[in-house]
Amino acid sequence: MHGRVKVKSTAQQEEEKRKGREKKLKVYLTVRDAIFSKRSNGELDEEALQFTQQLLCSNPDFATLWNYRREILLHLETVKEEDEIQKLYEAELFFIETCLKMNPKSYGSWHHRGWVSSRLPRPDWTRELSLCDRCLSLDDRNFHCWDYRRLVVKASGVPVDQELQFTDRLIGSNFSNYSSWHYRSTLLPLLHPEPGSEPASPCRKQNNTHTSPTASPQTHSHRVCEEQLLKEYELVQNAFFTDPNDQSAWFYYRWLLGRAEREELISCVYVSREGERVAVAFSKPVNALTEGLMLVLDGQQQQRVEWRSAHPRFRHSPVWLCELPPGSVSDINNEHNLTVHWMEKHTHRDCALYTGRPESWCRDSATDQELFRSELSVEKTSVLQSELQSCTQLLELEPQNKWCLLTIVLLMRALDPLGHEKETLAHFQTLKEVDPMRSSYYSDLCSKFMIENTILKMEYAEVRVFSLSDKNLSTLCHLDQLLLVTHINLSSNQLVRFPPQFSMLQCLEVLEADDNAIGNLEGLYHLPKLEEVSLKNNQISKLSDLEPLASCPRLTRLDLRGNPVTKTANIEAELAQLLPSVTDLLL
Repeated sequence: MHGRVKVKSTAQQEEEKRKGREKKLKVYLTVRDAIFSKRSNGELDEEALQFTQQLLCSNPDFATLWNYRREILLHLETVKEEDEIQKLYEAELFFIETCLKMNPKSYGSWHHRGWVSSRLPRPDWTRELSLCDRCLSLDDRNFHCWDYRRLVVKASGVPVDQELQFTDRLIGSNFSNYSSWHYRSTLLPLLHPEPGSEPASPCRKQNNTHTSPTASPQTHSHRVCEEQLLKEYELVQNAFFTDPNDQSAWFYYRWLLGRAEREELISCVYVSREGERVAVAFSKPVNALTEGLMLVLDGQQQQRVEWRSAHPRFRHSPVWLCELPPGSVSDINNEHNLTVHWMEKHTHRDCALYTGRPESWCRDSATDQELFRSELSVEKTSVLQSELQSCTQLLELEPQNKWCLLTIVLLMRALDPLGHEKETLAHFQTLKEVDPMRSSYYSDLCSKFMIENTILKMEYAEVRVFSLSDKNLSTLCHLDQLLLVTHINLSSNQLVRFPPQFSMLQCLEVLEADDNAIGNLEGLYHLPKLEEVSLKNNQISKLSDLEPLASCPRLTRLDLRGNPVTKTANIEAELAQLLPSVTDLLL
């Protein structure tokens, strides 16, 4: 037995560990209590800095201690000279690095570093950029570090082209670096903006490659000039051909394919003599109460009109409504000119109500196809066609690749949504088979594209009837584009509700939605022209589900056959009380 190391039993080891933890906890609590005592007494001295440093080294996510340190440092600024403050904050930066080694994704540490860097009399931004480089080399998806890097870049005025080269290096070494692709998407619009787009920053000048990349995609136009866009296609294609299953490059590719934002304008003005109503549709949701909507009738500004959104739930809505003063346009023998001014955007739209006509409208036409996709130049069309061929070739090699399938769908949408409709539907079916966990997402996206195509077909035919029966629709969208529709058929789909946006169909007279799974009628709210509703074989189970229909004054025919609600006791009497205008009830 001599010469052998005595091995402690598991129980002994656990007991020693427990005692060690208890000892550390006792010290930790003692120091914590001392810190809280000093703070409550208003003591802002260097001893308190030492106490907080002792705890933060082991627990850098103790936010209260970082707050206390900032209070102390702000106080010390008032009693020290600039050189002393410089040394104090430099020491603080070294201390934070120790905390980051303990936890590289510590919210408190990165936030405090940003605060310290902003207080330094003579900050060393080069060193801070170098720190970011080191941290990102260890974890290229550390979003705390990415946020801090953007702060450093903004403060130090790093040129956009230099940052773009930085993303080149990271992407070149790792195509899966999603953060780098995203950062690249914020830089390109600054360096290579689409001609005519507004600059991202008031101080930015066109083609200024030495501008700091301080804006985010949400704060400026995200479109890139065509020449650079074509180069980006080549870069990202190299990435997904190298690794077709990596999602980072595919997401970036989808961003590149994204259409330009529609121009902010009044897309349609509708006026009806019946009820003397005006409906205004915008190219995006707006708040007409705050964005200055003005109505002028026959040269006279209407001061007393009150605007309301199509549904009371919406403060921002693409469709806004108002009633004109009684007698304003009711006489069918008179002609009227109406103008709606959108003061916020300095734009307006005119609408003439001619003699003998009960209603009138003026709108943009969707037949130019800019409604749902970007206008394509000849050059860009040929490039996208080439991209589609490349992705199709990749799909032959990787027939189960969902990213490739979805990208092919998006390319087809960009090039010719109606011409590629059949192929698009087939690809969606394949997507559901190869990626069943996201089947609902693909169903909703397919529904969106089908609705867009139907709207375009309706515009081409210049009709006000919208029919999408038996198309496996799972959701409804673009309802603001259906303001003028009088008859809609949504039967034999997979719909479960009428969303509040459905209330934008202010001209709707007939609604067919048989053979769905609808149980929520919230969107059938205050539809002034709705006369007939057919809801056979749905999931309406309670009388309260039908309450929105009470706000439709002209509703006379209602078909509820095949719904659970028809089994309610005394159903006819209850419905007669709830919907007194309905004279033709089918149960």
